[in-house]
Amino acid sequence: MLVLRLLNVVAPAYFLCISLVTFVLQIFVFIPSMFRDPSTTPLFSPALLHGALFLFLSANALGNYVLVIQSSPEDLGKDLNLGKGAEVADWLDGSRSPGSALPSTHFCRLCARVTQRHDHHCFFTGNCIGSRNMRNFIMFCLYTSLACLDSLVAGMAYISATLSMSFADPLAFLTLLPHSISQFFSGALLSSEMFVILMLYLWLGIGLACAGFCCHQLLLILRGQTRYQVRKGMAVRARPWRENLREVFGKKWLLGLVIPVQSVESNHRRQKEK
Repeated sequence: MLVLRLLNVVAPAYFLCISLVTFVLQIFVFIPSMFRDPSTTPLFSPALLHGALFLFLSANALGNYVLVIQSSPEDLGKDLNLGKGAEVADWLDGSRSPGSALPSTHFCRLCARVTQRHDHHCFFTGNCIGSRNMRNFIMFCLYTSLACLDSLVAGMAYISATLSMSFADPLAFLTLLPHSISQFFSGALLSSEMFVILMLYLWLGIGLACAGFCCHQLLLILRGQTRYQVRKGMAVRARPWRENLREVFGKKWLLGLVIPVQSVESNHRRQKEK
């Protein structure tokens, strides 16, 4: 448990550091290198368009990241009725949730909070993912994977121009790292260039992981399930996939694809307001 709590603190800091390094490399290294002659650069040059695209992807990724953290399940835990004489231990098993709570309500030991429709605990946000922040979490994974892909392409273009190498061969990227390590220790490669090459593989790994999370999460939503329900073997009521999507993404789903917006309110809160 101590290791998990430490990871819950280190992982968000690690993600923010990677985001800061990516922003600095894109704005101050990759994009300026695309300008050959600033005096003759047209208004809609590839460098300006790439910079606008990267800022758009980064703003959406960071905005949804903040909304995932802000949409904390803590307030929900205060609203739910635990019942007379109920202890925190009663919430440790989702199958023993009080009758007043909705299905798959779960108490997270790391957060010490109650989450409605608990899916999993995300260490990179230091928060549980549930009904209140599921849509923002999916948008965060989507735009993070796109931002990593954008940085990967820009980084490969920078390395190709700096080292005068071509990535036309599909195996060129796979052999880039071992070849670069040998050149670095022989003194033929600068430390800054080696750092960019390492970041290429980091962006590839993070991008693939976030894309996988996003696709798997969407598949579970279409089936009306959560990771917690699958892990516990809980049965779910069969509903049309459109209704499952609407429950998570709400009516403002198109707006949420363009700008970070607050996730839809939980069913519990909507029923309470009625």
